[in-house]
Amino acid sequence: MIRFLPLVLLLGCGSPADRVVVYCAQDAEYAQGVFAAFDGQGRRTVAAKFDTEANKSVSLTVELEQEAGRPRCDVHWNNEILGSIRLARKGVYAAYSSPNAADFPPWSRATDGTWQAFAERARVLIVNTDLVPAAERPTSILDLTDAKWRGKLAMAKPQFGTTATHAACLFEVLGDEPAKAFFRGLKANGVALVAGNKTVARGVADGQFAVGFTDTDDAVLEVIAGKPVAVLFLDEAGHPQFPRLGTLFLPNTLAVVSGAPNEAGAKALVDYLLTTEDALAAAGGYQYPVAPGNTARPHPALKTRHEVTRMAADFDRAADRWDAVQAFLRDQFAR
Repeated sequence: MIRFLPLVLLLGCGSPADRVVVYCAQDAEYAQGVFAAFDGQGRRTVAAKFDTEANKSVSLTVELEQEAGRPRCDVHWNNEILGSIRLARKGVYAAYSSPNAADFPPWSRATDGTWQAFAERARVLIVNTDLVPAAERPTSILDLTDAKWRGKLAMAKPQFGTTATHAACLFEVLGDEPAKAFFRGLKANGVALVAGNKTVARGVADGQFAVGFTDTDDAVLEVIAGKPVAVLFLDEAGHPQFPRLGTLFLPNTLAVVSGAPNEAGAKALVDYLLTTEDALAAAGGYQYPVAPGNTARPHPALKTRHEVTRMAADFDRAADRWDAVQAFLRDQFAR
């Protein structure tokens, strides 16, 4: 049985050899199945702590920083890579090269072995098809600053989760001044800031908004529910001024926490989770496998990876910009 322990239990003296404590930013409804399968092997159980949708990935990151030196967590399963890079730079993670990631592409692992990427989602636009005919839909993310979208656009709060990562990557790809102009344009268009990507997708599906920034997993759920929505992968034709624009794919990451109370159990769980990409593609958030040769289409509403122009973002350089980007976004949107 998976144990989703309250804070008081997770903050015990340590992890016994048969229990692995995981701080997990992946949605609980998707992670539970893979944790249950790991538990079913009969050797260890998973004690998982999850973030809330509104605080996605942020509170767990803060806890890991605060616990550095006396960790209570064994494995960090993060859902946005820039936070993982920043934690690795602070010494929160231990180096571990899983044999199950030996064939993964070089970009998917930290150069010092402190984290391993797997199972990607894409940042997309979800559109209400009743409100936006096909001929009027945007083809570039930069189109959203056009006055025609005033009062019709939604976005999760940019200080959190994959929206924050998307913003930092846009600054890296566009450059500071064009990226600032883009976000100022969204603000001028009255972009609605909501609690999370699920809220964006549901608001568009219900006609509260015409379009919204979200992740592929949240968009697909509205398609499955039969709502009048379409999923758009933007900047497919390239952009003459910004050739690195495209769809941003954001992987999950796995890391063994430095000084983990149950290091052996942590490594065993990381090894196992790296074998679950097919499950995560089929019913675990409709995520794209990173493993080479696996070109699965997570859902018919989504394009395959080879059909999409991938944003050529440098994650390390985007992480370098994190603090400055967050300061700008707070100034624009948190007042």
